[in-house]
Amino acid sequence: MTWTAPKVDRRTEPYVADERSMLQGWLDRHRDTLLAKCAGLTPEQLVQVSAEPSNLTLLGLVRHMTEVERWWFRQRVAGQKIGDLYFTDEQPDGDFENLDTAGAEEAFAVLRTEWDAADRAVAHRGLDDTFTMPDGRVISLRWVYVHMIEEYARHNGHADLLRERIDGATGE
Repeated sequence: MTWTAPKVDRRTEPYVADERSMLQGWLDRHRDTLLAKCAGLTPEQLVQVSAEPSNLTLLGLVRHMTEVERWWFRQRVAGQKIGDLYFTDEQPDGDFENLDTAGAEEAFAVLRTEWDAADRAVAHRGLDDTFTMPDGRVISLRWVYVHMIEEYARHNGHADLLRERIDGATGE
């Protein structure tokens, strides 16, 4: 039997909550939405370039968001000295390139693992906690949450279009 991207029960964002819970809730909703856009597709469909000339694929978006989660929450906010997973200095678009259908199931598992690690890395930090970027900018955890919600929202729009081109499926 061929693996297909699993169905996802998307979490509902809170309608009334403190700021941290609201930001986390919206981030979780968008995290789930990306996987929901992939649900039921085969690895071959997940690597299908369906909006040429763009190299965007659904699997590429999953891998990209894995890197983005790791980069912002773990490497930047928490200062963890961990490497990148898919891209290198020589191949900065490695998350979108070198896609292998055999690695699709693993990429989904790695994303979920990264979500858990990212959440743990910032769980004890306040939204006003800051870190300094290599270029000298001082950034708060609050900014990172807002940026991550924006990043997922933008890429979920891409995912919606890619999915519709692959099999005609549309939806929220």
